[in-house]
Formats: sequence, C-alpha cells, structure tokens
Amino acid sequence: QVTVVESGGGLVQPGGSLRLSCAASGSRFTVSAMGWYRGTPGMEREYVARVTSSGATTVADSVAGRFTISRDSAENTVYLQMDNLRPEDTAVYYCNVQYYRGPVWDSTWGQGTRVTVSS
Repeated sequence: QVTVVESGGGLVQPGGSLRLSCAASGSRFTVSAMGWYRGTPGMEREYVARVTSSGATTVADSVAGRFTISRDSAENTVYLQMDNLRPEDTAVYYCNVQYYRGPVWDSTWGQGTRVTVSS
C-alpha cells in the first residue's frame, strides 16, 4: 500500500505565496509521476502541475509563471511553490502519485490540503 500525505496549505492574502508538500510512503514501490490537482465543491478536480520520474514538468496554463513544481526523488516528495496567489486559486489541493508496485501500475490520492486566498 502506498500512502500520500499533503501539507502546507493555509490562509494567505492575494499576492502572497505558499509552498505545498506531498510525500509518498510505503513498501516496494517505484514512483513514475507525482502531480497536483485542485478542487472546489461542485466542480470537477482540475489539473495543476506534474513531474515525472525523469524530472519532466508540466503546469496548467492557469498557473504558468506563478506556480512551480519540483521534487526530491530520493524522498518520494513533490513540492508546489505557489507565488502571486489569487482568490481564484482558493481550493483543496490534492496530490496524485502514479507508481509501479510489482506486478501492477497504480495511482493513489492524498486527502488534500486547503488553500484559501483572501484579504
């Protein structure tokens, strides 16, 4: 079983910054990609950013230039640096981990961390 735990959410004023962390733990698994998504009640979960095991990163157009994803592959941890936050960034941010745990490929989600951008 692979467990995913997010942290770092909170309340921040518009224009401020937050750094989210996501750590995956378990036994005998290999991460292929880790990503961030966000959701609000009544809305479908939205893709934010992703990093693969090779280090390739992608970010959604809505956050490009403001959010940066990075990883510590040795610790199976991914970070989301969020700068110049806007009220529309308010959401619960979820981490998704794609992994191989022989003999299957699978993915799992964390419980989410809430980000509120408000003055």
